[in-house]
Amino acid sequence: MSRSRRSRLRSWSAFSLATCTAVAACVAVAPPAVATPPGIPSKATAQAELNALRVAGEGSMTGYSREKFPHWSTVSGTCNTRETVLRRDGTGVEVDGSCAATSGRWYSPYDGATWTAASDVDVDHVVALAEAWRSGASGWTTSRRESFANDLDSPQLIAVTDDVNQAKGDKDPTAWQPPRTSYRCTYGKMWIRVKHRWGLTVQSAEKTALQGMLNAC
Repeated sequence: MSRSRRSRLRSWSAFSLATCTAVAACVAVAPPAVATPPGIPSKATAQAELNALRVAGEGSMTGYSREKFPHWSTVSGTCNTRETVLRRDGTGVEVDGSCAATSGRWYSPYDGATWTAASDVDVDHVVALAEAWRSGASGWTTSRRESFANDLDSPQLIAVTDDVNQAKGDKDPTAWQPPRTSYRCTYGKMWIRVKHRWGLTVQSAEKTALQGMLNAC
């Protein structure tokens, strides 16, 4: 979908909300489901985990490829990890026989946009695979890297607007934070939990950025 088309949809959503508040006869529409990955820590727990992270310089990208982090793995039946997250984070998601989403609504907390086509949604690795490689995953076994890339037990995977995810790339919080500023506290807590859970390192500037995100909670 083109950016102009997306802009029109976003504008339409904002207009609809404003109209509903101004016109008594407007039919109420349920708010979109907000993607809420499991394991997001409290601010106090996130602070303790941030304090415990080992600070180290950024590692090399030598030898890196996404293929060294096998994904998306089968979760159950014909459903893989991506499809499982789309069903978890969406509203009214319908799937076909191969578990591909054919309809539904997805609200992206990174930018506040809502989509009705799964093709407009990416499943983001909160701590990108390349970032994990530079932070210690280069020394992991392939099996451990696969577990990391398909982690459904911590806040590592979330359904978001695809072009926002692509703009993020493999950047850490010193270079990229969600454009929706009210979500940056949550994003920081998610990032900290993932790095702590998987024993990944942080750079000094990265730790400072994360501390700033927690301070704003």
